[in-house]
Amino acid sequence: MANHFSALKRARQTEKRTLVNRANKSRLRTALRGLREAIAKPDAKAAQSSFGATVSVIDKAVQKGTIHKNTASRYKSRLSARLKTVAAK
Repeated sequence: MANHFSALKRARQTEKRTLVNRANKSRLRTALRGLREAIAKPDAKAAQSSFGATVSVIDKAVQKGTIHKNTASRYKSRLSARLKTVAAK
């Protein structure tokens, strides 16, 4: 356990940041899971609306520093490619 005041403060800050990061990552994973489930179903319109909301969550995760911008770009690219295959059917 930390003994100095500065180390105690850093320990408190770490706990707070861990909770925030966990919440942000959970929000992102939930959105991704929801979109993947919508894509798995044949309803293209629901998948399209879910895609917009998921892209927004991905962009917010980048802003908050939860994921890297290239990771977000990769997610969006792959999800949009999967969405196009559903729309083509």
